[in-house]
Amino acid sequence: MSTGQTQVAAGSMRTDTLADSVLILLALTVLQRGIGFLRTVLFCRWLDAGQLGQWDMAFGFIVLAPPLIVLAIPGAFKRYVEHYRQQSQLRTLLRRTMLVCGGLSLGAAAVIYGASSSFSWLIFGTTDHADLVAILAFAVLTAIAFNFFTELFSALRNVRVVSRLQLINSLAFAVIGATLLFVWRKDSASIILAYGGACLVSAALAACYLARAWPALPQTMTPLTHRALWSKLVPFAGWVCVMNLLANLFELADRYMLIHWSLPDGTDPLVTVGQYHSSRVMPLLLASVAGLLATLVTPHFSCDWEAGRRDHLRLRLNLFIKLTAIGLNCGAILVLFAAPLLFDVAFEGKFSSGLAVLPWTLVYCNWFGIALVAQNYLWCAEKARLASVGLLAGLAVNVVLNALLVPRMGLLGAVLATSIANLVVLLIVFGFAYRLGFHVDRGMWVILAASLALVLGPWIALAVLAMVVIEAVCSDRLLSPAEKQLLIAAAARYADKARSVRFVTRLAAADAAEPRRFVDAGTPPQPPAGPSRG
Repeated sequence: MSTGQTQVAAGSMRTDTLADSVLILLALTVLQRGIGFLRTVLFCRWLDAGQLGQWDMAFGFIVLAPPLIVLAIPGAFKRYVEHYRQQSQLRTLLRRTMLVCGGLSLGAAAVIYGASSSFSWLIFGTTDHADLVAILAFAVLTAIAFNFFTELFSALRNVRVVSRLQLINSLAFAVIGATLLFVWRKDSASIILAYGGACLVSAALAACYLARAWPALPQTMTPLTHRALWSKLVPFAGWVCVMNLLANLFELADRYMLIHWSLPDGTDPLVTVGQYHSSRVMPLLLASVAGLLATLVTPHFSCDWEAGRRDHLRLRLNLFIKLTAIGLNCGAILVLFAAPLLFDVAFEGKFSSGLAVLPWTLVYCNWFGIALVAQNYLWCAEKARLASVGLLAGLAVNVVLNALLVPRMGLLGAVLATSIANLVVLLIVFGFAYRLGFHVDRGMWVILAASLALVLGPWIALAVLAMVVIEAVCSDRLLSPAEKQLLIAAAARYADKARSVRFVTRLAAADAAEPRRFVDAGTPPQPPAGPSRG
């Protein structure tokens, strides 16, 4: 390793080990999710359904637009930053990508601001919210800057900085949002401005990190031509852009259909979106936990694949999917039991339509979380692009079913369409995995189907889950003997660790209470010292 690289590794752009990354990610993710949940509850409490719908659509645009504006160039960092770092050309990469992304961002913000009426119709379904679009242009600009830096530090494997930035972003959003709602306006404009301000604060802090590390970056005398750089970055970034576009459109399709499609009762579409937003608060939290788990186990499954332990990988993945499905069902049932408290007390009874569709929202978020876990087999087989086929099919199904069901059933039609679309994505992922050697047994289908009991109410869903668990324990139809052996072995390992921790704790306590317990047997004990005469 060169001197420059050593300085970088030791400085503020150092890399973290995988174990450190997992621990940091888990700790700060729990804290960040907690802050995000409380913030969302407060926003739902303080805003009416129409204002909440405006914020939902605005945030959807903030998520959708940045990768398209900058052509997903920062998305290529995770693949190529290390390459140019080892070539001592990281300065050149960062300088050029910052100039290009900055120019594209400023141009796009100017276009959004100048065509505010058109973007108002696209985002909110009416031209009456041009003032919100002006604030939205600022939020998009700062979100691009924040995303640029988070992608950069993620590529540098500096999880500490990334986690810190994301936590500060979440905290700043909550504090600025609450402040603006109290002292300025109690509407969506305050939240959009708060999100833009939070991204600005986080991006400024990230820029300080980068500025501090910049002098330590190695310089090279080997020139990097524009042709060599962009011919490598652009194809990969283009594929990332397509993946992001499909994922974001799939996630936003139902709400855009609600905005631009006629509702049966003539309700304001933004009010309907606000009701929908309230029903997604807890289900999306469960899905995000499944996504985090899917990310954490990927290296372990990849290790099995590379070592040639394909059968062991299939066994472990089957078991992990089943346990994830059962865990998501447990969480969903708890949400159903807590729903009256959440909607009637925390949300002050303003979102009755959201409460009505909550069971179906939980169902499709459970299926989506399971699909994220099942995709691990595609990643291991180096066929990750096949996941985009599932998203494309799911998007098409979502749009067609929304067009058919929304005019007849309103919000419930949109949620049913999204549920079917997520099931389609899950089945396609399983189908591709099956073609690549993964086998889904009968027990898997039974456990996945148990999610449908959520729509029958919490007590029936709990009874179904109890029967599934009893069947899994008492027979081999849901969990195979090999899967049970894996569970028993894992439980034994954790029990041994727990016993070791208790043993060490007892020794430490005994040592603290009797400091001479471990004195060498040949050394006679010394009498206690007398009182000091000093």
